Amino acid sequence: MRRADRLFQIVQILRRSHRPVTAEAIAEELETSKRSVYRDVSALIGQRVPIRGEAGIGYVLDAGFDLPPLMLTPDEAEAAVLGAQWVAGHADPALARAARDLLAKVAAVVPSEMRTLIDDPTARTTPGWRITPETIDVTALRAAIHAGRKIRLDYRDEKGAATERTVWPALIGYLDAARILVAWCELRQDFRSFRLDRMVACETLAERYPARPAALRARWLALMDQPPGA
Repeated sequence: MRRADRLFQIVQILRRSHRPVTAEAIAEELETSKRSVYRDVSALIGQRVPIRGEAGIGYVLDAGFDLPPLMLTPDEAEAAVLGAQWVAGHADPALARAARDLLAKVAAVVPSEMRTLIDDPTARTTPGWRITPETIDVTALRAAIHAGRKIRLDYRDEKGAATERTVWPALIGYLDAARILVAWCELRQDFRSFRLDRMVACETLAERYPARPAALRARWLALMDQPPGA
C-alpha cells in the first residue's frame, strides 16, 4: 500500500470509531507495523489533521474534520454502487429514485479510471421480487419518524382482521420481499412491526411522542441484541 493511501486509511479508521483506536489495531487492519503507524500519525498531525492521543493509549479524530468529498477507493466505490443498487430495487419509489440520482452524481465526480466501477459494476444485486406495493405515502411516514410524531394506523393483519393503532414510529425496515414499520404500540405497550402493504391508512398526528426518535430506536436495538428468553 502506498503511504498516501495508508494515511488516508488511517483517517478513515479513526472517523468510523467513537473510541480511541490503538496503533496495534490500526497496524493489524492495514497489515503494517506499529512503528509505521506511529510515523504516519505523526505525519498526519504535522499536516494539521486533528488527531489526539498517544502511543499505548489510542488515537481519536476530533469531530468536524472531513476530507475532500468522494475520495473513494475502488472497493468503497463498488460498495456504494452495490448499496444504491439494492435501494433502487427494494425501497419505496422516493428512495429508489434518490438511489438512482446518487449513482448518477457519483459517476459524474469520480476519476475517469473509476467510472467503469459505477457504469458497469462487477458486484450486483438482484431486483426485488414479489414486493407488494403499499398504498400509503412512505415519504410522509419517514417524515413522521424524523419529527417524532405519533401516527394512527388502520391496519389489517395476515388473516385480514382490521385494527386501529396509535404508534410511535421508530424506523422502516426494508426486507427482500416486504417493507415494515417498527414502532412502539400504545395498545400493546410494546414494540411491534407493521407491514406497510397491510396499512389501509396512515395519518400523522400533531402530537409528538415523549421520547427522542434516536432514543426510541436505541431501545428497540437493545431489545434486539438480547438473547432469546432473556
